[in-house]
Amino acid sequence: MAKLQITLVRSLIGRNEKQRATVATLGLRKIRQSVVHSDSPAIRGMITHVSHLVKVEEVQA
Repeated sequence: MAKLQITLVRSLIGRNEKQRATVATLGLRKIRQSVVHSDSPAIRGMITHVSHLVKVEEVQA
């Protein structure tokens, strides 16, 4: 199964609560912090919601 490395690259200052909650649910707190999640429709939906704030790379499992 594919894994996704998600990195927060933009600040959350001035963003609405929904976007802040989505980033927190992904497990990101600080800029340039990265997390690895399994590729699933739920994770892809969250990434789409905050695509302007994060960078996504596919990682070998």
